[in-house]
Amino acid sequence: MIKKKTARPKPPKKQKRPKAKTIPANRRINPKKAGKFAVDQLYYLAGCACFAASINMLAVPNKIAQSGIAGIAVIVNQLTGFPVGLMNLAINIPLLVVALIVFGWRFVSKTAFVTLEFSLAIDLMARYVSWTYTGDRLLATVFCGALHGFGLALVFLRGASSGGMDIIGWLVRKRWPHISLGSIMRVAYVAVVLANAAVFRDLNAALYAAISVFISTKVIDSMLYGQNTGKMFYIFSQDKAEEIAREIIERLGRGVTILPGKGMYTGESRELVLCVVHRNQVSPLRRLVKELDPNSFLVIAEAQEVFGQGFRDA
Repeated sequence: MIKKKTARPKPPKKQKRPKAKTIPANRRINPKKAGKFAVDQLYYLAGCACFAASINMLAVPNKIAQSGIAGIAVIVNQLTGFPVGLMNLAINIPLLVVALIVFGWRFVSKTAFVTLEFSLAIDLMARYVSWTYTGDRLLATVFCGALHGFGLALVFLRGASSGGMDIIGWLVRKRWPHISLGSIMRVAYVAVVLANAAVFRDLNAALYAAISVFISTKVIDSMLYGQNTGKMFYIFSQDKAEEIAREIIERLGRGVTILPGKGMYTGESRELVLCVVHRNQVSPLRRLVKELDPNSFLVIAEAQEVFGQGFRDA
């Protein structure tokens, strides 16, 4: 008998495991970017809170005129009682729309966030924080300027702006590029401050505003550029450049660079000694140069920020 071969049962097909969905690289959360965004928001919130406090707690109760869009919002508040923050936002919205059309979203994005946060901070603080200072008006002016500058500096440090007059300045320069941004801002600020003084019916309000703005700008410069400033020396010497350079290194412990140069008036070759020092080393270095080469030509310039060995790291 011939036995029939029985067909072996086919092994069951292996079920394919569903592939895990991968998130596209452009949709993944970048920890560095997320951390930077969080830090930006903390700076913006703190800056807007300080700015709002300077207006609600010091400027308005003491009738200290304000500049910029915030100054216009204060004028409307004095005349109609309309909330300062809401008016600030209402004035900024059309400016932001125009800036979006002209410059694009990248220019406007951070400023839009800060403008919204600042407007909310003013009205929320006015509603829930009742403390104000109405003592010495000059003292209020000083602290108003310091707090205002501190708040703005925090915003500027993270690459944003408070909107308003900054946008107006850039829009004017877009149409008339020969006009400097500083000139535009100065005219706008003076006009708003004088309007504030007229509404408060007090010329002193404008004078106090000048003090406040001066202090504010000094605080902003100090925070943005730091105290790590210095003086830059350009020392032109005909035959004592190397000796001067060695003495600077030995006596003051500062680095020195020597560059070749030529005086076009005399046609003589001279070497240029370039050196940056701390402010307290200016007088010793000046005496050292005149001692070694009385005929040297010396130029001392302001070094706004200095980074590197012997100064702050970048």
